[in-house]
Amino acid sequence: VQTIYNPVISAAVLARGEEPVAHPWFAPGQAPVILGIGRFYEQKDFATLLRAFARLPQDLECRLVILGDGPGRPELEALVRELGLGERVALPGFVANPYAYLKRARVFALSSKWEGLPTVLIEALAFGRAIVSTDCRSGPREILAGGRYGTLVEVQNDAAFALALEGALRSPPPAYDPEQATAPFTMDHAVANYARVAGLHTA
Repeated sequence: VQTIYNPVISAAVLARGEEPVAHPWFAPGQAPVILGIGRFYEQKDFATLLRAFARLPQDLECRLVILGDGPGRPELEALVRELGLGERVALPGFVANPYAYLKRARVFALSSKWEGLPTVLIEALAFGRAIVSTDCRSGPREILAGGRYGTLVEVQNDAAFALALEGALRSPPPAYDPEQATAPFTMDHAVANYARVAGLHTA
């Protein structure tokens, strides 16, 4: 069996990251933003992300934005109120261009209970974000090279997630090369690998 990843990173994706963001929390000079993206379903487990965010020390001036929507919105909104996070958490709903938000976020957080190969994690790498992700089956450990490109934490462990978020916020921006980290997920890499498997030669 040979694995060839889908080509999800392109110049067009990176260009969309340069587009403006209307949300005021992403303006220059604002507190750093932790960003989550996904449908509001059990799989994404944004409840754990909210509980982890609530655990962060008070001296960390940061905010949490979760892009997306779904049937779990009422429960998440209720949890935001229960945790007293209303002034520091935003759930803007679906946005047409999440790449612009990724470009400006300080940390990308993936709190899923399970995944296949989460494209959004690859996109976060492409924009050079600090990343905290659950070590769920499957995808994150493979994408993040065993933790080389981000921090992996136990599924549904909000305490561990909070510690990893704090570490990402207090540390300098990550030093990995986004182009190198996402090379396996580009069109050139996919075409070259299909050609190799087919026994063809490319120029």
